[in-house]
Amino acid sequence: MRSGYPIVYSSPPEAPAPGQLKHFNLLYEALGAWDSYRLVFAARKLAKLPKGNNDPVILIPGWKAPQESMAPLRRFLLSKNLDARHWGLGTNHGNPEADSESLAETVAAEVARTGRRVALVGWSLGGVIARETARIAPGAVSQVITYGTPATGGPTFTPAARVYGKSECKRIARVQTRLDLQNPIMQPIAAIFTRRDKVVSWPACIDRASPHVTHYEVGSTHFSLGFDPDVWQIVVECLVN
Repeated sequence: MRSGYPIVYSSPPEAPAPGQLKHFNLLYEALGAWDSYRLVFAARKLAKLPKGNNDPVILIPGWKAPQESMAPLRRFLLSKNLDARHWGLGTNHGNPEADSESLAETVAAEVARTGRRVALVGWSLGGVIARETARIAPGAVSQVITYGTPATGGPTFTPAARVYGKSECKRIARVQTRLDLQNPIMQPIAAIFTRRDKVVSWPACIDRASPHVTHYEVGSTHFSLGFDPDVWQIVVECLVN
């Protein structure tokens, strides 16, 4: 099953309409944590990846996740001479509109201070915040990398839909559709997804609105995306390219 990953799509892969995740299979996702052992066997391959030039990178956690959930990836990126930082807002409590505005101020301040644009890497809802920050502050964001992130529908096609409610999901989806039509994200986007995802309906991760998006398919579950060596490889190669 692992053979052949990651798969790179220069154009969006064929995908059915995103579906409602009525039965969130927590056990299936929890078992995916065993995928983390693959980091041990991939250590030699990861060590051979190129190093960066100390460019700034901000890491954004998923819904209800503490920023420390991005710590393993951060340590790896630091070892690759990338100035990887937590987003500084602690746990992601699920307010992407306000958080995107706040993060846009952070990246704008970084550019004003150093003249260097910032790359954004987001897991799940963190990727939504990364996308919207890039839309708000296009001159301050160099690229966006997301994994397990819905590019359409907001929380509609996730278990979080029950928390947000139908009317709020519809409002977010309308706003997102309008923005994609009127103000598309112009920075390069690497959109990583997995068909094993039981948290985000994987077809919702397919970005058909942004003009400069490349899709990458991996074989992990949603929860193990943050520890998948294929994901780490994609992130480094995009950041150092």
